[in-house]
Amino acid sequence: MLLRVVRRILAHPALEHVLINIDAPELLEEIPELVALRKQGRIEFVRSTESPSRSVIESLERANLDAGPVLVTTADHALLDDEMLDAFFTASATSDADVTLALVPRTLLRARFPESRRTYLRFRNESYSGANLFLFRRPAALRAALFWRRVERQRKRPWRIARAFGLTNLILFSLRQLDLNAAMARASRVIGAKVVAVPLAIAEAAVDVDKLEDLELVRHILCERRNR
Repeated sequence: MLLRVVRRILAHPALEHVLINIDAPELLEEIPELVALRKQGRIEFVRSTESPSRSVIESLERANLDAGPVLVTTADHALLDDEMLDAFFTASATSDADVTLALVPRTLLRARFPESRRTYLRFRNESYSGANLFLFRRPAALRAALFWRRVERQRKRPWRIARAFGLTNLILFSLRQLDLNAAMARASRVIGAKVVAVPLAIAEAAVDVDKLEDLELVRHILCERRNR
């Protein structure tokens, strides 16, 4: 899966270099293609820290947001393709956000994959699942990563994440009084950086591989694509 994601990223014209965060970088020495890409200067191996958010913070500092935007995604984003990246980058380019993040509407996801179990954030008009795509566009975006570090342990408990945003926001969230844009605006004020959510009309963008059933779903989708 990691190799698949790296190939996709390096093939996209908007992306130039890859930092791979992994607990044991020495394992990557067993993959000749990755070793060759590192020798070419196209990728780097970086040892992960004690948490995903800390690893992202260190990677952002290493990449230097002053030099340009940084995309963060996950190695289990097995269906990542140019369509998803193009849609995400195009929408992000029209925003003045410091950070953009991709989400997939629940109605779209359930229509395409009714048996797939996902974690959703529920807003007034729709619920959304994360698509594991984050674009840190400006130096101020680092504040979002620092806030993420505070709440990442609660990522499977949306109510506790909401609590970190303050009592008023928690009440509005719990009563589903906020639509997605209003929620992002309030979140931005708490975080200290402008965060904008980008809904993607691509159900596959929310499919990552956390469980065996996810792996089976991904294999089924790829088989369908090959047959077409």
